Amino acid sequence: MAYYGKCIETVIEQLDRLKPGDSPEQALEAASASLQTLSSQKQAFVLEVLSGCLEYHKLLTTVVDAFYVRDGRLCLWADYNLFKVICYLATFQLGELGFQLFCDIVKSQPLDKMCKFLRFFFSPLNLSSWVKDEWSLVYEAAYVKENWIAPLMRWQPEVQELIKQLEAMLVNQSPLSKTKAKVTEPKEFNLTTPRSRAIPMPEPVPAMAKPRPVPRSTYQQPKEQHLLDKAKRHNRRRAEELLLRANVEEMQCAVPRSRREPPTQGSKKNLQLRFMPRILKTPKLTFYRPNNIPIKLNAAAILREGALYQRQVERELQRVDKLVDGAGDFSEFLEWQKKMQAKDQEEQLAAGECRRLLGKLSHEEAVLARQQLMQGNKQKADQKKEEMTELMQQCAERRLQEERSMRELVERVTEAQKNVKVAQTKLLKGRQQIVQEVIEESRELLQRSAEAAKEEQRRRCELISQLRALETQPMRKGKLVDLTQIPGYGLEGEMSMVELRERLALLKDAQRRAEEDKRNQIIQDKRSKSQELQNVVEQISLCRAAMGRSAALRWEEKKAGAAAPGLRSQDERVLALQRRIEETAAERRRQAPLLHVSAPRTPRAPRAQPRAQLEAQHWLELEQSRERRLRARQRRGSACGRARDLEAA
Repeated sequence: MAYYGKCIETVIEQLDRLKPGDSPEQALEAASASLQTLSSQKQAFVLEVLSGCLEYHKLLTTVVDAFYVRDGRLCLWADYNLFKVICYLATFQLGELGFQLFCDIVKSQPLDKMCKFLRFFFSPLNLSSWVKDEWSLVYEAAYVKENWIAPLMRWQPEVQELIKQLEAMLVNQSPLSKTKAKVTEPKEFNLTTPRSRAIPMPEPVPAMAKPRPVPRSTYQQPKEQHLLDKAKRHNRRRAEELLLRANVEEMQCAVPRSRREPPTQGSKKNLQLRFMPRILKTPKLTFYRPNNIPIKLNAAAILREGALYQRQVERELQRVDKLVDGAGDFSEFLEWQKKMQAKDQEEQLAAGECRRLLGKLSHEEAVLARQQLMQGNKQKADQKKEEMTELMQQCAERRLQEERSMRELVERVTEAQKNVKVAQTKLLKGRQQIVQEVIEESRELLQRSAEAAKEEQRRRCELISQLRALETQPMRKGKLVDLTQIPGYGLEGEMSMVELRERLALLKDAQRRAEEDKRNQIIQDKRSKSQELQNVVEQISLCRAAMGRSAALRWEEKKAGAAAPGLRSQDERVLALQRRIEETAAERRRQAPLLHVSAPRTPRAPRAQPRAQLEAQHWLELEQSRERRLRARQRRGSACGRARDLEAA
């Protein structure tokens, strides 16, 4: 039993090493490489069980998962592969191994787990109900019932007797395990008595020097910081006043002259209250809604639109100059362009109709190809059935050969078990000798580490005594500094601290004056820029009004011309595609009775009425989308025409 237990443990280890992405061939190659140290009989048994577990993985996982859900809730997931191997042996190898050998394999494993799993798996209710149904989803139902379920049902009496034996062994085993338990007997250590340690001399307590008090200046802010804060507040107040003035002037410049009104005393007061940095009281305001609200534009948009209109005016002036010099007009070119656009639009409509008919033709061809594929599949199915019968005969022959090899393997295993005890005694003596050597080496290492720790402690004590001696030495606390004295290092431009401060003050005054000049220059630039923007806004308003009137007139003319659209001409490609679709549909209807199935999407068959409705709805939606695209192209063409007219104007 110990031999079979070792074999089963080897199989479980190989199954645990498998990864989800590994193929069965790679797993078997890796297992055969790692099992070279085993005997030939043991290696053959392990590889056969491992290959069977990989081949019937789906069937085994179905049974084991159901066991964990129903009866094995308290079992460990580490025993998953153990149950998987036992299930494989019981289902596929029970007839080849023999019932006695199967009993030995089961008894070599934990009895309580085997008893619970065998009671669940060999239950007649489970085998004839859900196990048969789940396996029939993977293989054919007749094959499952004849080759797997029926043999398991025939082994029911022997397996039930085995389960009773396992239960009896469990009952008899529980009291014996308590009586045979060995109690550990403690023994005293054979240690030498340590010598009495001498009382060490007490170390003198070092006297710590009294620390100096924290200076008062640490918690006080320096005078320079107060001066800097005061200067910041003054500069901020002055900048807010200048910004208020600039904003008031900019708001006046942003309104066109036609709508600008002279600011009254109340409006000035409201603007000042609006842009004040600190509002103490909100005044009561009255808002009036004007009739024409002007569009607010930023500076970039105003300049961009002004430049656009300026380029258009220059282009129009150049065209007038060319006409004055005798150049031709573009009226003939525009008429030719309209004709070509109408022709292009007709071609686009014909191309869209061709695409729609090509889609319908591809649908008919796909239905015809599906019918031909069904005929080919029937022929292939007949060939597959013939091949399966041949494979079943070959499998039966291979099983007979495997039975002969297993008998030879059992004889070899019985001979190999006789030499196991001698090898175990040799291995035990070698391990005891290795343990003695390791104990001696660890004792030497502990002695060396203790000596090194003592030396390190002595060195640290010496360093601490030296540092404390250095701390007790007196040090000079203060140093006299004369701010009016020059250091005298011989550097170029050397000066005292007082002179340096005076020069820094003069430099700050000069920097402040430069900032004021730059601020005034920026305000003047803003005023000039706002005036330029105001002029550009007036020009833009005039150009917009003129272009709006001309565009409205041209739109009315375009609308009157497009009121009577002509009839679309029929294309030869469209007619050819329609003929091909009719021929393909007729061919599909002729082949439908040969397959004894109703052709899909034919309105005459009563069973295919929903498909016919769906097909009609599909083609109706395609027609509607095509009409919508046509209207969108017409609108886009009219919009492009209006844009060209605006550019020409």
